[in-house]
Amino acid sequence: MTENAWTRWPSREALGRAGISRPRRMLAWAARTLVLGMLLWGAFSSGNVHGWGAVGGAAGVIVAALVSWAFFRTTLAHRLWPSLALIIVLLTLAVVAQTVGFRVPALVIWCGCAIGALERLPLAAALPVTSIALASYAAVTDDAWLTTVATTVGLALAGYVLRLDAEARGNAQRLLAQERAARVAEAESAALAERARIAREIHDVLAHSLSAQLVHLEAARLLIERGADREQILERVVAARGMAHDGLAETRQALSALCGELTPLEDFLSELVRANDGAEVTVTGERRPLPAEASQAVRRVAQEALTNVRKHAPGAKVRVRLDYSEHQVTLDVRDSGGPPGELTGSGGGYGLLGMRERAELLGGSLEAGPHEEGFAVTLKVPV
Repeated sequence: MTENAWTRWPSREALGRAGISRPRRMLAWAARTLVLGMLLWGAFSSGNVHGWGAVGGAAGVIVAALVSWAFFRTTLAHRLWPSLALIIVLLTLAVVAQTVGFRVPALVIWCGCAIGALERLPLAAALPVTSIALASYAAVTDDAWLTTVATTVGLALAGYVLRLDAEARGNAQRLLAQERAARVAEAESAALAERARIAREIHDVLAHSLSAQLVHLEAARLLIERGADREQILERVVAARGMAHDGLAETRQALSALCGELTPLEDFLSELVRANDGAEVTVTGERRPLPAEASQAVRRVAQEALTNVRKHAPGAKVRVRLDYSEHQVTLDVRDSGGPPGELTGSGGGYGLLGMRERAELLGGSLEAGPHEEGFAVTLKVPV
């Protein structure tokens, strides 16, 4: 047994009442009532106790009860010296009771001190107290020596068993508290992750929609500055209006996705390229449903890549390829290149960064850069 085991207090959970079932609490109160009854019976059963002797006996019982209650409180607070002082007071009361003729209360107090010390004090302090209490009991009792030995050993074992039982209950309470804290932390983490997912969805939808509107509105502004005719300007404004309408539809779709209601990925890509002249989509591999996060990543990257094509290489042909492999899905968006658009220099340039962050959050990767003809964006997401 290590030094720490000798000086370690029973935990506060072990010394407290938490985790004690109702039947056990009732049993404990019954035991206390029985002890108090024994004290009172021992104090007043002698026919020689009259007058001031009876008053002194009653006062001694009350003092012993109050000191015992204080001992339980100080041990619960892990206050060693006040606890030792109180149990010494109890031992002294037992000696006084034995001296003045209250033999039964003295024996009960000594037994209680032996058990209580083993149950509630550090072992380094409990063993001397228990030894003194049991030695006093053995010296005073008039039982046979074999009975006395059996009784003292039984009392010591009872105190240690109560200590072990309290420690087991305290450990269970601590584990329960840790499990509850872990569940709370897990729920908070899940809530934060869900909030982050919702924030990404809203950001991606708005970024895509507003970026597309900006393309047409900026083009309309340039046309107005150059004195273009009304039809050209109106065409750009109508296109911006259409983008706003599409953005609203995408927002609704994102909300449906957050609720777990997603249209098939192939249908989404087909509708997406249908709105872009010169774009075609090819699907290879065995088609299968994807996790919501992976599906949303493919959708958002495809939207952002096509928006960049309209913005930086208008009129270019776009090839979109979706490949299902055993462990991942790959989206490849390539354009044929072309002269820079009027809005090549506009925008904040955060599209590729946002797509790459979304891919990395899923354990995937995103590569974007020029190829032999134009520009290519390749997304790989494990599934």
